[in-house]
Amino acid sequence: MSESPVDPRLVVSEQGLTGYLGEFRRKVKGGELGPLPVVIGLIVIWLVFQSLNSQFLSAQNLSNLSVDIVPTGLISVGIVFVLLLGEIDLAAGAVSGACAAVLAVLNVNMGMSPGLAILLAVAVGAVLGLIHGFFFAKIGVPSFVVTLAGFLAWTGFQLWVLGPNGTINLPSDGFVAGLTSTYFIYVIAAYGLAALGVAGFLAVSLIGNNRRRAAGIPYRTTGDIVFRTVVLAVVAFGAAYILNLYQGLPLALLIFLVVVVGTDFVLRRTRYGRSIFAVGGNIEAARRAGINVPFIRISVFVISGSFAAVGGIFAASRISSASQATGQSNVLLMAIAAAVIGGTSLFGGRGTTYSALLGMLVIQSIASGMALQGVSNSIQFMVTGAVLLAAVVIDSISRRSQKAAGRA
Repeated sequence: MSESPVDPRLVVSEQGLTGYLGEFRRKVKGGELGPLPVVIGLIVIWLVFQSLNSQFLSAQNLSNLSVDIVPTGLISVGIVFVLLLGEIDLAAGAVSGACAAVLAVLNVNMGMSPGLAILLAVAVGAVLGLIHGFFFAKIGVPSFVVTLAGFLAWTGFQLWVLGPNGTINLPSDGFVAGLTSTYFIYVIAAYGLAALGVAGFLAVSLIGNNRRRAAGIPYRTTGDIVFRTVVLAVVAFGAAYILNLYQGLPLALLIFLVVVVGTDFVLRRTRYGRSIFAVGGNIEAARRAGINVPFIRISVFVISGSFAAVGGIFAASRISSASQATGQSNVLLMAIAAAVIGGTSLFGGRGTTYSALLGMLVIQSIASGMALQGVSNSIQFMVTGAVLLAAVVIDSISRRSQKAAGRA
């Protein structure tokens, strides 16, 4: 029996630096950019702002940044699912605000326990997403129209729930407020999470490699897996070190990372996730393959609504209140921008929930850096818009390159 083949693209590792440079040029020419543009962009942004203000990369600022990305980042995770179908959810911001209002009324005005109030608020988000998905998948209303109608309706619902005062304050020492104000001060927490993440990545990579080898399909070399693991370890333990210099591991960041990793596993490792990519890539081919397209479409909007609710809860936790401003203003735009800047295609069929994490890091880094410099919000919006346009241009060029190379 012949030995299972090694992925020919990874044979370049035997050629040293020359081989990797050649492989890099091949990927760029073929439009296989992956997260490279956003990672390079993030590094440039950090270097620029650090050169302008030495406080930018301080432990306190980076720790605050890691919590600030969570509310909108959670909404963006749900947006990623919708974008993978090549659709859009314009109601996510309004849903987040409405569900935050529901949480505040149940917890503060009606005296319900925080845990139950959170569950009911998320359930409301899922129901609102279900309504969007039903009209889109069953009635045939374009997602743009149905979610735009949802944006208007749920904004009104939010105002109605909050009542004439327009604001409901949450206990500053309560459970909900603690979601974004709790830190694990013991250094073992951050380092333990880093070690767990690196070990999990290595284990999943090795198990996947063994399965591919046993099936007789191309697999990565051991050296390549070790290299990727070392890079991840450097990033993870470096982040843990920085967080421990301030107040330790934020609970909000821990929850966000668990959500990102968990949803990425669902998308890449389950039949349901592969069905989402199939529908987003070619809906007719997916239907002929026996995929329940209406179910996939509806479920994706339910997921988006649920994560919008969770994001709204964390937004209310951050300021210890739910108000008419929660989920409004530029929240929706930033959630969509984060997903696109992070690498999720607007055309469907390509992306990952890590896009929400990377994209929010870029957006919040710009906001944080400009705030330290005293730059107005107007300039921040213009710069963020330019970054978003650059991300879409890169996505379009990447798709064109892939088509030219026969990979799209």
